[in-house]
Amino acid sequence: MEALKLIGVVIVIVGFILKRDTIATVVVAGVVTGLVAGMTVMDILNTLGRSFITQRTATLFVLTLPVIGISERYGLKDKAVDFIRGIKNATTGRIIALYQSIRTVAAAFSLRLGGHPQFVRPLINPMAQGAAVAKFGKIDEKTEDTIKGYSAAGENFGNFFAQNCFMGASGTLLIVSTLVEQGYEVNALQIATMSIPIAVVSVLVGWVHAILLDRKLAATYQGKEG
Repeated sequence: MEALKLIGVVIVIVGFILKRDTIATVVVAGVVTGLVAGMTVMDILNTLGRSFITQRTATLFVLTLPVIGISERYGLKDKAVDFIRGIKNATTGRIIALYQSIRTVAAAFSLRLGGHPQFVRPLINPMAQGAAVAKFGKIDEKTEDTIKGYSAAGENFGNFFAQNCFMGASGTLLIVSTLVEQGYEVNALQIATMSIPIAVVSVLVGWVHAILLDRKLAATYQGKEG
């Protein structure tokens, strides 16, 4: 019967496979798990409410979503595209590489500058696509998806490979605690220092990817430069 309490994991997996609403799936999984574990409905609601209050800082990012939505509705994307079209030497690859570089520096100092909903979707991806349109004219749907993927990759690479450069980052502290438990004498400063070369390499690789992307777009739309 103890294994039955794992039904919440099954619900989450099935919900994600069927592409149901993420929050609704998680809440349903939590409620069902609570009922199977013998909790009353009031106990479940009290637990959910208490968890929301004590962990409310983790949900603050939700407040940014309506702000981004309103900004997009009133022309944020259009302004971003107009801005990038005004820069003569801007290319799709350079925009993405520049963003990855900024994201890397921000992550290394544990600054929350970046994110898919806050930056990539409303700003970076439109500007990268705007640069392609300004240079080659109309682009097809496949190219739009490619640029979208590169924009998201710039965010992921910049954040993932640089966050351990900060001594107080959760990933850095996790590495330290794990190594110490295994008998290795390390501290957060050593882990942060050793992470710097990896962050630098990730930026260099990002710039190479950006150059290759620009060449790929130039080859695809050869003779269509505006």
